[in-house]
Amino acid sequence: MKKIIRITMESDEYPDSLREIQGSPRELYCIGDISLLKTPCAAIVGSRRYTIYGRQTALMIGKMLAGRGITVVSGMAKGIDSFAHQGALSKQEGKTIAVLGTAIGKPYPASNAALMEEIEEKGLVISEYPPDFPGSQYGFPARNRIISGLSKSVIVVEAGLKSGSLITAQIAGDQGKTVFAVPGNINSQFSIGTNLLIRDGAYPLVVVDDVIREMGVQSMNRGTFGEDQEGFPVEMDDDEKKLYSEIRQEQGISPDALSEKVELPISKINGILTVMEIKGAIMMCSGRIFLNH
Repeated sequence: MKKIIRITMESDEYPDSLREIQGSPRELYCIGDISLLKTPCAAIVGSRRYTIYGRQTALMIGKMLAGRGITVVSGMAKGIDSFAHQGALSKQEGKTIAVLGTAIGKPYPASNAALMEEIEEKGLVISEYPPDFPGSQYGFPARNRIISGLSKSVIVVEAGLKSGSLITAQIAGDQGKTVFAVPGNINSQFSIGTNLLIRDGAYPLVVVDDVIREMGVQSMNRGTFGEDQEGFPVEMDDDEKKLYSEIRQEQGISPDALSEKVELPISKINGILTVMEIKGAIMMCSGRIFLNH
């Protein structure tokens, strides 16, 4: 087992952000870079069951926040949590903190063993439970206060009505943190929770810039993606580049017309456009699509 570092509330390494919350953990067991506990952090959480849209969005937000020097915090659960960590790690020098609801050094679920090992090497894994802790169901909701406590902002990507990420959002609100929720299809069971959060006062995450500004980090306004030799934003995948090229040729094109031109179903077009809008590459106005520059 890798070296476990024990941090108590009396330790200089103990993060001030956790001292300020109700029910501060008396000690933290850590594997990895403990300096990350005192870096600007944002949490990305969501349900274990997810859609393609949720996966793409979690990966993208994790990568973009990490690219701005923000440490991505999540719970290393299946689904959205795992994608948030992976997104952060996909960025060169990207950092992430995994907060476990089980004993330190014991991956849960077991299928995330490789991910935990990568986070231990490149980021930080923490738990308030020692290696010999037997484990209980209580540990998972309890760790949510640490996820939100470490973070200035909490982003809920996808959540059904019973998703544990809604508990994290509630705790974050009680802690005075800024809560963002990614809007989703009103007919989707995977977005009921996030849409209700927005109804009840959470900020809709429309562009990642909103989180960047809230974090007090230099924003990612136009031109910050950079461009490759073909003039495409470097943070785009092939499908996004295809759509970007068509929009560049015909500013104000409708999603339906774009679907016909690139011969992709409108359902897929709408999903890609949503991700591009969150990235800040495009903007929608009266049902028309424009480049955001």
